[in-house]
Amino acid sequence: MPRSIDVPGLSHNAPIPVGARVANVLCSSAIAGKDPATGKLAAGPADQARLAFDNLERFLDAGGATLADVVKLTVYVKDDSVREHINAHWLAFWPDPAQRPARHIVVHDLQHGMALQLEAMAVAP
Repeated sequence: MPRSIDVPGLSHNAPIPVGARVANVLCSSAIAGKDPATGKLAAGPADQARLAFDNLERFLDAGGATLADVVKLTVYVKDDSVREHINAHWLAFWPDPAQRPARHIVVHDLQHGMALQLEAMAVAP
């Protein structure tokens, strides 16, 4: 049975958790570039990317995992102009090309001014 993972400041407006864990597998819901202190979306794509990746770390920590446990990252983007900001954090989080998770980017019409959203799957120790 899944165990919901909620993270202060990252809640959704819908009745869904930030993610869930079953045994040692964690799956996130959409993780946006919101400031966890205010719950507000950052104004520009660079700040949204920074906050989204920071929020990914917060989700993983709440679920008992780390960046090293991520096996797949799906990134939804409003348009391809966000890719450079994603790649900057991608390379900072996973600098070793032999130790990176799988990644897929999908161009999608996002709501509420979002430039990107992350969805992660991790296998915790």
